[in-house]
Amino acid sequence: MATIYTSVGETVVVDLIDGVSAVHLDAANAKIGWGTGAGTAAKADTTLFTEASEARVAAVVTQPTADKNQWVATITANGAKTITNAGLFDAAAAGNLIVHGDFTGIVLALGDKIEFTISLEQT
Repeated sequence: MATIYTSVGETVVVDLIDGVSAVHLDAANAKIGWGTGAGTAAKADTTLFTEASEARVAAVVTQPTADKNQWVATITANGAKTITNAGLFDAAAAGNLIVHGDFTGIVLALGDKIEFTISLEQT
């Protein structure tokens, strides 16, 4: 299992800092999605493993410490499936995968929910 700050994510954050990008990872743009495919999250990832059919959801954005940002969102299953990975994006569709995590599959039935918390700490 891995949680990765992707290469594309690093570029997005650098572009935010130097003013090249105007798309912030705030409540308006930050979205969390989940996937059903197999794999191990890697630095070069730009997509989830088989992104599931549910729409990405808006995240509640907080800054729990001076050097950490956190995004929290709950996704509801629109049918039976096994969720194996999730990620933070800067758009509701397409967009950039900022953080990607994989985990042991979680079997869901229609209406089941998972709350994801994604943190990014500048160390």
